[in-house]
Amino acid sequence: MLTPLQQQLLQVRATLPQDVELVAVSKFHPVEALQEAYDAGQRIFGESRVQELEQKRPLMPADTRWHFIGHLQANKVKYIAPYVELIHAVDSLKLLVEIDRQAARCGRIIHCLLQVHVAQENTKYGFLPNELFDFLEKGEWRALSNTCLAGLMCMATNTDNEQQIRQEFHQAKSLFEQVKVRYFSKVPTFSQCSWGMSDDYPIAIEEGSTLIRVGSKIFGERHY
Repeated sequence: MLTPLQQQLLQVRATLPQDVELVAVSKFHPVEALQEAYDAGQRIFGESRVQELEQKRPLMPADTRWHFIGHLQANKVKYIAPYVELIHAVDSLKLLVEIDRQAARCGRIIHCLLQVHVAQENTKYGFLPNELFDFLEKGEWRALSNTCLAGLMCMATNTDNEQQIRQEFHQAKSLFEQVKVRYFSKVPTFSQCSWGMSDDYPIAIEEGSTLIRVGSKIFGERHY
């Protein structure tokens, strides 16, 4: 007998094409809720606070795959470097260098996404399109051997205007394609487009997303 949470999870999964992965955004939700999702087959969970992730991780099965989806401070990287599978929101060279340093310490290669700022909101982090190309053109990232740039991530403006949301995701996809051709044409691992959340993920999928970050549609409203 499925729980309501498990039913919601399976409903979301049923709407996804085969090539789109679901990151269950579990921040602010108790471990019991994560375990329910895990028991229904979910393996990738997204957290945005290092301390909360550190508390939950030992309580979950060993094959749980952890994605860090929030704004990450460089001084917190060392805590998650031993196990994090993907860091979604790299928004500076400084952060990428620190991830590389900590990954080397752990003998790992950590996959990262570059966050691009396409939303009409100053509160969002990320590289503006011209900053993204400046960063890639300078090429300092090429010297880093323990990080793997695996794609782009963005967040749309928090609005009910679906046309605007679509336009922003479309811009992110266009940036991904330009970056892929110019810098990663021979790098098959540069393949991920992380955009789309509970309210807008169907649009995101239509606009090329390969990773959607869904929380409230699965877990209900957050428990702050």
